[in-house]
Amino acid sequence: MRDKISILGVNIDKLTLKDAEERVKSFLNSNNINTIYTPNTEIVMEARKDKKFKELLNEGDLVIPDGIGLVYAAKIKRKPLLGRVTGVDLSTSILRIANENKNSIFLVGGKPGVADKACENIKKEYPNINVVGSHHGYFKGTHTGYKGHEEETEVINKINELKPDIVFVGFGAPKQEKWINENKDKLKCKVIIGNGGTVDILAGTVKKTPEIYQRLGLEWLYRLMKNPKRIKRQMVLPLFVLIVLFSRDEVVR
Repeated sequence: MRDKISILGVNIDKLTLKDAEERVKSFLNSNNINTIYTPNTEIVMEARKDKKFKELLNEGDLVIPDGIGLVYAAKIKRKPLLGRVTGVDLSTSILRIANENKNSIFLVGGKPGVADKACENIKKEYPNINVVGSHHGYFKGTHTGYKGHEEETEVINKINELKPDIVFVGFGAPKQEKWINENKDKLKCKVIIGNGGTVDILAGTVKKTPEIYQRLGLEWLYRLMKNPKRIKRQMVLPLFVLIVLFSRDEVVR
């Protein structure tokens, strides 16, 4: 039975990175498709406004606490998580596990050429992974408001023909989660993870947040310095803090 904590209605798994890795290993040994979502504070706040989005997050087979704000919120309410598990870190662990077990992977997301470059880099660093294919995220589909479009069907057919064990989906939230939820029953794979900018990081087009910012829980500040236009999105952070501080039941076990 999963140990979870509900933060603003989103059920977050209470686990460490090592625990999450063990879950991934079990997924890869199963005959079912398993969904992994990586919500941070912004995503949880979005889900608070969007009931359907919240429901699909709660249907995930593994929902990790990507944002340090979630960890702090749980701690403030004395219902602590076991720590932060980022989407990038778990994605890296998945690649390591896949390399050890010679699993196959397909990447979808990013601008044209980005996923291709990410595949090249994975092949160099993880030579035992069978990188079966990739596709950019700029096609018409559920994530762009064209559910069931023929371009989306082509991507799904391509994935199913190649039969990867793992699929990375990097459209950014909430697009990637909605795309996964809509198409998970049509896909032939074992693990599918919505991991945002991980594809860009793997391609080398976006730099991973420096470790010092990660340790201090200041990734948001680093990203804001790199892209000041994010200020509007990050205004939800102080609101999140206020909701947690002054509400009795927004963080529950």
